Parts: sequence; C-alpha cells; structure tokens
Amino acid sequence: MRATVMYEAGDVRVEDVPDAGLIDSTDALVRVTRAAICGSDLWPYKSMPRDAQGRRMGHEFIGVVDAVGADVETVDVGDLVVSPFLWSDGSCVFCQEGLPSSCLHGGRYGWGDVDGGQGEAVRVPQADGTLVVLPVGADDALMPSLLTLTDVMGTGHHAAVAAKVGHGKTVAVVGDGAVGLCGVIASKRLGAEQVILLGSNPERTALGQAFGATDIVTERGEEAVERVRELTDDGAHSVLECVGLEQAVETALAIARPGGAIGRVGVPEQDATSTGVAFWKNASIGGGPAPVRAYIEELLPDVLEGRIEPGRVFDRIGSIEDVPDGYRAMNDREVLKFEIRP
Repeated sequence: MRATVMYEAGDVRVEDVPDAGLIDSTDALVRVTRAAICGSDLWPYKSMPRDAQGRRMGHEFIGVVDAVGADVETVDVGDLVVSPFLWSDGSCVFCQEGLPSSCLHGGRYGWGDVDGGQGEAVRVPQADGTLVVLPVGADDALMPSLLTLTDVMGTGHHAAVAAKVGHGKTVAVVGDGAVGLCGVIASKRLGAEQVILLGSNPERTALGQAFGATDIVTERGEEAVERVRELTDDGAHSVLECVGLEQAVETALAIARPGGAIGRVGVPEQDATSTGVAFWKNASIGGGPAPVRAYIEELLPDVLEGRIEPGRVFDRIGSIEDVPDGYRAMNDREVLKFEIRP
C-alpha cells in the first residue's frame, strides 16, 4: 500500500510499504477515506535527524472498517469511523478519568508496528477504546468538520476547558493556526463574551472573526501584550496557547490577568523544560501569591478551636539576633521553620 514516510527534516516521501493488517485480536483494519497533515507534523519536518528506516506520518484520519479482530465488539466491518490522534484502550485508570491521552496501554500512530494515518490503510490497536462510529456516509458534506474531531477541534476545545473558559469571560487565543481557530470556536461555544485572536495572517484572522473572534491582535511580543491589555481589564480571564513556541508561552503568561488561567495545547518547542514535562503529563499548574485575606475567615475558627495546629511547623525559636543563623539553619535543612521572638 502507499503511505507517507519521513526520513529527515525536509525529506518526506510517499512510498510502497507493506499492507496494513490485523495483528492483535483487539485490532481493526481501517481503509482511510479522509486524512490530514497536522501542524505538529511540521516539527519533525523542520528538525528530524536522518532515519534510514523512515517514520510513518499522520494521525488524523477517518475511514471504513475492512476487518476486525476476534475481540472487537463496538465496531463492525463496513462502519465509517473516526479515530482520535492517539489510540487507547478506554478502560485503564487514566481513560476512566477522562485522560485517554495518557492511556497505560495506548500509543501513537506511525510508531513501532502501527501505521501512520497518511496512507491507504491503518491498523488501529485497541479498536474498541479508540474508534467512534459515524452516523453518516463517507461522502457526507460534513466530512471536513468531522475530520477535525480527530485532533484540532478536540485540541482547541481542550485548551478552552483547561483555561476555564466560561460565560461572560474574556478569552485570548495565541495562534491563528487550525488549533487556535478551533479554540475560537470552542470559546464561543462555552459562552465567552470577548475572544481576542492573536495572529497576523489576514485570511486566517478573517476566518477567526467568522468563528466568533471579537478582536484581532496582529502585533507580537511586548506590543501584543500591551494591545491585549488595552482591550481588556488588564488581561484575559482565559488564555489558549496554541503554538508551542517558548515566545508563545511567554506571551500567554503576560496577557493572562491576575487569577487567570492558561490552557496549553501547542506541542512544546522544548520537551525537556519543566513546562514541557507538565505539557506531556496534562498536569495543571496554577497558583501564585496566595490571596490569604480571602481565606482567613474560613480558617480562623479551626485554629481558634484547635481543630488544626499549623504552628507546629516552627521547630526553632530565636531572637532577632539569631536571625542570620536561622537563615543558615533553614538553608542547610537543619530547621523547618524559624520563629523569631523578642
């Protein structure tokens, strides 16, 4: 069969490869009827080192089921199905918690012995947990929109959910690519009152306005930050970072208002950074200078009535003259917390 293979940055080929076929009893064989190139495919295209074997490409596809393994129960031969960009079993602890992207038994298309989506057919592992049957025909007019459900629309929605988009909120979307534009759709769907799209491509930003963006910011860097602040009450409640570049992350942080939330879905430029690790774990990072005054009335009764004893964190007492040694002791981990008394 024909499939897309990348050998190094800039070297993409469509070649004859072994036909896809069932291997495990939980597999389905899907004949691809629609597929796409994702913005994340461009990362290896720009930077992939030479690989003599080549890498199968593609993870966004719709197709018809041509065969199923003996243990597949939810899809049948002839079904038109859509696949998310990662396959998953649907039953592990993370799948049950709504995080199939971290499935303990899942994986990525185009890796190992799993085909890529940019080919004539794909072996889909864990078919029951992965594939969704579509109630339309393969030539339905909705196919382009249904294809976005494999990745970009769901990813834009995830950014909005992570950024806590809601009714009446102000949202800023960093990036006018497909994911960012879907983030605009998602934000309007979730009730955002103002949606600011940061992008410089006139055709894309026009589409963003058609999707519901209320404002367009074409500037970059500090100028973009200042422009967003002018359009908002010192920043957006919710920021969707849909690019992945460090500059985009920095911009997202700068345009979020105090107490705001950021939803990151742009594939990180650098995986090994702390924020990159958090991205791949879908870990939420929140918090900041604690609004302690807002908590005092809630916590005070428990302290007064002895239900909590937070004072036990102090394990050394000293005078003001002992403060320098208190610093040393705490730095050397000899002391948990130093209390100063007259």
